[in-house]
Formats: sequence, structure tokens, C-alpha cells
Amino acid sequence: MSPVPPLGGLRVLEFLGLGPGPFAGMLLADLGADVLAVARPGAVRPALVENRPVVELDVKSAEGRGQALRLAENCDVLVEGFRPGVMERLGLGPDDVRDRNPGLVYARMTGWGQRGPLAPTAGHDINYIAITGALHHAARHGEAPTPTANLLGDFGAGGMYLVMSVLAALHERARTGLGRVLDVAIVDGTTYLTAMLHEYRSRGTWSDVAGTNRLDTGAPYYDVYACADGGHVAVGALEAPFFAALAELLGLDPAWNGVREDPARWPELRRDMAAALLRRTRDEWAAAAAGTDACLTPVLNLAEAAGHPHLRARGALVPAPDGRPGWRPTLGGGPSARARPAGGATTPAAEALTRWGPTEHGTDT
Repeated sequence: MSPVPPLGGLRVLEFLGLGPGPFAGMLLADLGADVLAVARPGAVRPALVENRPVVELDVKSAEGRGQALRLAENCDVLVEGFRPGVMERLGLGPDDVRDRNPGLVYARMTGWGQRGPLAPTAGHDINYIAITGALHHAARHGEAPTPTANLLGDFGAGGMYLVMSVLAALHERARTGLGRVLDVAIVDGTTYLTAMLHEYRSRGTWSDVAGTNRLDTGAPYYDVYACADGGHVAVGALEAPFFAALAELLGLDPAWNGVREDPARWPELRRDMAAALLRRTRDEWAAAAAGTDACLTPVLNLAEAAGHPHLRARGALVPAPDGRPGWRPTLGGGPSARARPAGGATTPAAEALTRWGPTEHGTDT
């Protein structure tokens, strides 16, 4: 195995924001990129920055702006997550920076995007996923939608979408020698994630009534159920062979195998499944389902997830750095598992600045 991580040698200058930007910076660093984060002096550090050095620069001052520009001259990717126009007002916009570094990939992470009626306004994950239709279907029939923390918009449709866009732009640069300005918007990423639902809807196989479709808790064999101890299990037995395994596991009438696709029978099937699952505890059902194709798994909290044997086997979580309680996700058994120093250790900012080239040092962390 090569000692060089997948993104080894790639330099990323990150202007720290919130949520999706730091998530993207964390992912790029975990993939082996040399990421240097820039923060305002004295600013509270956001989450997701523990695997890379942070330097404090007052970019509103002429000196700080000059330091930032010199850093930008020596990097491959610049990531910023401010409202449209902020970097331009600081003299650090795409035109200011790319004149000095034509090969730079300048990635702009926002919720609404750089243009459009909502671009200058505030918003958060819940707002972005709401206007795309994604939040609407996070609901049971007749109930209000339930936000899924900020996992869908900020991280799935934001940070992951940004990293994908950056890698595509770097591939293009390898051919052309030129960088690109990326307008990465959470609303765009979330809309792209709804592609399958739009396709199903165009075929007439997806309803705009939430909680009535196969994948939004409409189908009883794709839902969450309570168990005898108050815990829950997740059931995802979509295909016929998997439902047959589930029916056998739960002791359901085998006749259900032939009529489970009839929506008129779903309320009755749901009652039978709910009654069966109340006969055992969550962990008893998990043990019974282990090794089968019943597609039944326990619903675990974050602390419990760290102890699940499959996540342990894949190295998906490691202890939090600095001896703190809790865990930090890794990239599991993928090609980047070796990219992050053990225990979350990072290079001091002063050392990173020296490696990047001559500049005045800001606060070292």
C-alpha cells in the first residue's frame, strides 16, 4: 500500500465558516490534503476542525489581507462559506485571488447559492431542504415533517457536494491548467439528491402525499417499529425474498408474501408487524435477525453505534482526540483510512505556514 494518501500534496486554504464548509475541510484533510484553516482572531472555533491546523488572521486589515493572498498564491483549492459578496468586500474574491493563481479551484459554499432571489438572505439546513421537496417527505401520513438534524442539507447536499465538485474541477485542471470558480449551493445538492423521487413521480409511481410511498413510511415493510423494551428496530424488507425472510422471522402468516404490495392491505399488515415486534426487545430482535436477509436492524443512538460489531470491524469510529469522551467518525476501511494522524493529531499552524511559504504568522493552534 502506498504511504501517500489519496490527496497527498494537495493544498487547501479554508476560510472557516459553519457546518458544510468545515465538514468539507475535514473530509479533504482525512483524504490526505494539506488543509490550512483561517479563522478570525478570537473567534469561537466551529465543530469539525480538529484534524487540521488553524491560523488566526484579521483579513479586514491590510496586513491580514496580504497574508491571506500570499497563502492563496500557494494553494490548489480555496474554500469559503460566507454570504455572497463578503469575500469580494474583503479583497479576497475570485478575481483578486485567481489573478495571482490561475490554477486555483475557488469553491464557494452557501445554502442558497451566489445568485437567485434568496441568495442574499439567511437560512439553515431546514430551510434549504424545505424548498426542494426533500423535507416534505420526511413525514408520516398526516403528520408534520421531521428534520433529520442537519445531515441531509449541510453535509450530504452541502459538504459532500462541495468535495465532489472540487475533485471534478481538479481533474479538469489537470487537462487545462486552469482552475474554476465553483458556486456550490445546498439547494442544488439537495435537489440533485431528489432525482430518483422526481423520476418516480414522472412515472406516476410516487405521490406528493407524504407517508404514502414505499420509501417514506407508506409501506409497512419500510418503517421503524417499537419493541417490548421501548427500543426500536428499522425494517427495510423491500424486495420479495427479503420480505419472506422477515415474515418468517416475525412469525407472520405466509399469505402476506403474495399480497404485501397491495396498498389496501397495508394498514392490516402494519398492525400484524407492529404486534409481532412488540413481543421481544430491540436487542433480542437484532440478535434474531443477525445473519439473515430480513433487513431488520436496531435503531442505535450515537454512543451505542460505537459498539456495534460491524462499525468496529470497519474502523468507522475512533476515540475522540485529547482523551475526551466519545468518538470521531473516520472514513472506515476506505483508501483514506491511513490519511489522518492517529488520535486526531494535527500539525501546528506555525509549522504549516512555514511549509506553505513565507508569510507573517498569525495565532498558532
